[in-house]
Amino acid sequence: MSTPQAAHSLPPDHFLLQPRQDYLVGAYEGHVDTSTLAAHDFDVDTRTGFMPPDPPLSRLPEQWELWETTLDAAMQAKLQLAVKPGLTTKDEQTSGSWRDHVKRLPVLPTFELVRSELLLRRAHHVLSFIMHFYIHSLPLSSPVHIPEPISVPLVAVSNHLQLPPVVTYSDNVLYNWDIIRPRDQNELGVEPPALDSLRSQDMFTGTIDEQEFYLASARIELRGVEALELMRATMDEMFVGDEIAISRITGYLHKLASIVGELKDILLDVRKGCDPSTFYHTIRPWFRGADSDPAHRKWVFEGVEEQPTDLSGPSAGQSAFIHALDVFLGLDNCNVVEGGVTPDQRTLLRRMQIYMPRHHRNFLRHLSTNPRPVRSLLAQETPDAELLDAYNSAVLSVKEFRDAHIKIVAIYIIGPAARERKEREAVDVQAEDAPKDEKIVLKGTGGTDLVRFLKGVRDKTAEAVIEPTLESTR
Repeated sequence: MSTPQAAHSLPPDHFLLQPRQDYLVGAYEGHVDTSTLAAHDFDVDTRTGFMPPDPPLSRLPEQWELWETTLDAAMQAKLQLAVKPGLTTKDEQTSGSWRDHVKRLPVLPTFELVRSELLLRRAHHVLSFIMHFYIHSLPLSSPVHIPEPISVPLVAVSNHLQLPPVVTYSDNVLYNWDIIRPRDQNELGVEPPALDSLRSQDMFTGTIDEQEFYLASARIELRGVEALELMRATMDEMFVGDEIAISRITGYLHKLASIVGELKDILLDVRKGCDPSTFYHTIRPWFRGADSDPAHRKWVFEGVEEQPTDLSGPSAGQSAFIHALDVFLGLDNCNVVEGGVTPDQRTLLRRMQIYMPRHHRNFLRHLSTNPRPVRSLLAQETPDAELLDAYNSAVLSVKEFRDAHIKIVAIYIIGPAARERKEREAVDVQAEDAPKDEKIVLKGTGGTDLVRFLKGVRDKTAEAVIEPTLESTR
């Protein structure tokens, strides 16, 4: 078996290069080294954060080439969505021919993939992309039966990775990038890629719009590395706790607020390269999971005894970095709720962690068990006024980031959805009989009540600001 590319740049003791343990021991039952936030067990690189230090594997070895060529064929044929208006007979024939090819593939073994985390990640990416191409090019009148050549290896690979067998944020963003200008050998594993030198490896539409959508998140991940370092430095100072440490923490929190402000700008910059109508009608439908299926069909994985149930599509909520900000600032314990009504106040946010790489889940779990959270410094009767101001600045920067996210959702989903609905009603003679106050409930690709959830999290973030006491203002 050939050696995965980029592996040579990892430290020899990196967990990705070690023999893999039984996949049943990991995110839930396993134990991780919690001696440092930078522990290799967490797969958090000091230069690239939650993204790998070098471009992910772009092709599987020869024994799984059939998967790669099948994905190549789908992208090269520019398969069309079944929900596309004006779908031609040629479009349907092209999609049907490709799906017939998928059905005729052999069921390739996966046991050799288990030796390498890098190979498993690439296999999950390729197989889940093929599955989404297959499902979303199917006529809506057809049941969703994922053929064994895809379903069996995808479920096996997903079980080893402890990920759902569906396209996730890590498939689209974390493990789906390359660099435009190849780096010299001496740069590998030393310098992080420049934010303007990234490109995506695989796409459903092959459009610049889709690439910019992925890369906006990738740039946030990379720019967020400095925020992760500030979290680590703050936690170190928390163990000291003297006046000098408090002064340093104050500076770190102000810097953190500044960085999150930059992340907000990066998020809003997606408007420069991704057209809202193209995204909503041409790109976003490829991401849909079973809970967002337009025909409400059940996804059946043929040849799989225990049918998967976690089948939501990718979303920004699956980013461990955003969750890390919440945990570090104590926002996850400040009554963050799904739209403000869910009895279990963190159910949805925790469910999103199922879709994260298991090592990143371990990181968040470790971060949440920190015995000296930064918010505890402000629980005193007379908290340091400058520290309080710095903490509130950091919290408000996260709130403003969420404001920007809601703005992007309004531009890319709410607006196009409203226009689509008006156009549909304009040609529907029965539209006059519909209730005038009827409202469409927009679902995120992760299956959430989108607007309600985002506004609920944003508002609760704002409520996490700690009002200064009379003593702290003196």
